Amino acid sequence: MPGDDAKEVEERAHALIDQVIDNARKRVVNELGMIDGEPLSRPLSSVKGYEGILSREIEEHSVSDIEWLTIEDFTVEKGEQKIEEFVNTWQFEEAWLHCIDFLREEADEYNKKYRYQVRWSIPTRRKPIPRATACVYFTIQVSKIKPGNYPVEVFYVFETNQLVHRPGQSRFREVWLKNIIENKILMMEAIKF
Repeated sequence: MPGDDAKEVEERAHALIDQVIDNARKRVVNELGMIDGEPLSRPLSSVKGYEGILSREIEEHSVSDIEWLTIEDFTVEKGEQKIEEFVNTWQFEEAWLHCIDFLREEADEYNKKYRYQVRWSIPTRRKPIPRATACVYFTIQVSKIKPGNYPVEVFYVFETNQLVHRPGQSRFREVWLKNIIENKILMMEAIKF
């Protein structure tokens, strides 16, 4: 009967898919250096159990953070000082210079948001005024409804990027700033005035 044929084909398809998945898992284990379920010594990564076979643990790096202001202690100037303190925890070459500017205050029903811009550049002896800069935009959110002893919330984004970072949850990478500047210079060279 046609229904029996379809059911048999479905069962064979499921068996084939299960076999392919098992073979793929075995291959990944072998390529990642597992022998009899025990990982070989690997300096940069290791497999975390059979369940997380495709997820790799990257070498540990410390994620920097500072103690941020409480809601009642917040002022625009103190916010700028705390951003400076936080940025100074990042690891970057000494050639980088930055300045922090307060941009504006925005208010909604439950929060006040204070926007800051941290502008980065690498001036040189030949070019003391850099051709391009990279900006990191910080938002300090001060709740109108939370108690005054709660900390402010802080978010930041890198120019041309949509990923929202929170202090203490992601590690700064200097290459992000370099990429922004390189892309700006490439764009300027492509546009003829």
